[in-house]
Amino acid sequence: MKLLSTLLAAAVLSAPAAAQVRSLNGAGATFPYPIYSKWFDEYQKAKPDLRINYQSIGSGGGIRQITERTVDFGASDGPMTNQQQFKVDGKILHIPTVLGAVVPAYNLKGVEDLKLSGPVLADIFLGKITRWTDPSIKTLNPEAALPDAPITVVHRADGSGTTYCFVDYLAKVSPEWKSKVGVGTAVNWPVGLGGKGNEGVSGFVKQTPASIGYVELIYAKQNDIAYASVRNKAGKFVKASVESVTSAAAAAAKNMPKDYRVSITDASGEAAYPISTFTWLLVYQKNTAGKGAVLKDFLRWMLKDGQAMTAPLGYAPLPDAVNAMVAKTVETIQ
Repeated sequence: MKLLSTLLAAAVLSAPAAAQVRSLNGAGATFPYPIYSKWFDEYQKAKPDLRINYQSIGSGGGIRQITERTVDFGASDGPMTNQQQFKVDGKILHIPTVLGAVVPAYNLKGVEDLKLSGPVLADIFLGKITRWTDPSIKTLNPEAALPDAPITVVHRADGSGTTYCFVDYLAKVSPEWKSKVGVGTAVNWPVGLGGKGNEGVSGFVKQTPASIGYVELIYAKQNDIAYASVRNKAGKFVKASVESVTSAAAAAAKNMPKDYRVSITDASGEAAYPISTFTWLLVYQKNTAGKGAVLKDFLRWMLKDGQAMTAPLGYAPLPDAVNAMVAKTVETIQ
């Protein structure tokens, strides 16, 4: 009996411990939420002991939470400023993940292919153009049945990388926008209604006739909202697509800075969509025990397998040259 008890005790001590569930917690941009959700789901299928939790709260929230170290990674469509990085206890890496487009989404019955220019968009969001029959809009759309109705402007109410991309573009094409409103993840909007997240803006536009807002391309597609073609630097009206975003990224890929903080709005090239952007994961170079290895493994997978999942959701994959650069940066994560 004593021998049996000893053998049972030894067996229990030598048995493998139950697998411990590991977790990564992140928060930030709504812009890449559809592709991030897809990635986290697919990655976890091969990692049953791992949970990746992500809160889609806007880029401003992502920057704030990674700065305060309340999450393991943040996400933003607007790169952190030097001032924001000075507040961080440690070095944060900007890891480009995909490219996407911000589109002027509108609700105009019977108008299927609205055309807009950067200066006209700026004047709409400045509150200078207030009706859909304004000559500036009619000149760009001579055959469209534009309603004689006031324009309802919709913008983000929260800190947002989608906002950063949109206003970064407006500041490049409108000196008045640059001087009066400027660029940031949050700005003082001259006019309009605020919606929370890409989801909130999409909802407002879809429910409000004669409205216009700006959302990430996939949200316009998922909600079946019309979105305008935008005249680019070459004078061509271009519709947002994987191909036109890839064209906008081509020049940036050749001159990518080492910290990856780059703007590709108002890019050159006849096929380039002018309101395009990279989106970034924000991760510390040095992490708490075990987290760095998990982050590094996921990011390796994202760069290799995850990129093939981008196009069906309306995102453009990283250019090969950028992917190779980022792969080297990922290996520096500890």
